[in-house]
Amino acid sequence: EVQLVESGGGLVQPGGSLRLSCAASGFTFSSYAMSWVRQAPGKGLEWVSAIGGGTTTYADSVKGRFTISRDNAENTVYLQMDSLKPEDTAVYYCNVLTVWGQGTQVTVSS
Repeated sequence: EVQLVESGGGLVQPGGSLRLSCAASGFTFSSYAMSWVRQAPGKGLEWVSAIGGGTTTYADSVKGRFTISRDNAENTVYLQMDSLKPEDTAVYYCNVLTVWGQGTQVTVSS
């Protein structure tokens, strides 16, 4: 069974940093592109970033502030989030194909 478990969310002040982790199991992790997607309160899903095939891509809203990376030996994908803004407040989900994790809440507030 494919499983994705996110962690690392929390409350942070504007300008602060957080690192999200997504532990994957049940599939050949290194063979698949992984994505981060977020959902802000009252809004739809927003794709944030993806990594796969040696390539990383970012939404314009996070480019230059967020960094996605992966450790294939640990079956884990990360999202380093710097210079956080209140508009980054959302539940962040890890995604592969049609599988989603349970999400981790990120709240940016003073």
